[in-house]
Amino acid sequence: MRGFILRLIINGIAIAVVAALLPGITVANNDLGTLAVLALIIALVNALVKPVIMLLGCPFIILSLGLLIPIINGLLLMLAAALSGGRLIVDGLGWAILGGLIMGVVSMVLEGALGVKEEERQEQRR
Repeated sequence: MRGFILRLIINGIAIAVVAALLPGITVANNDLGTLAVLALIIALVNALVKPVIMLLGCPFIILSLGLLIPIINGLLLMLAAALSGGRLIVDGLGWAILGGLIMGVVSMVLEGALGVKEEERQEQRR
């Protein structure tokens, strides 16, 4: 449960960073409640939709040497924006791909700093 909450916090921080850096991605009410809802939506999209798309697109991902992964992440960010009810606004696929890349980097840095991956490995060993 602690890992899930940490991932929500990391997603919220990542989307706030992306909205601050990119003019093509905006958060409607840049407050804590909106960021928490967006973090939950992004977590659900990544948990439910992303594995299916990655599995179905596996041959194309391999053929493109992984270059389709940023496009998939951008499309998932656009899906999260569509599901957010106007809380997250993405101006196009280019902004979504760039936002997905930045979110990935921010998430990776925060997960490493907070030790989320190491905590999950320890829980799996138990």
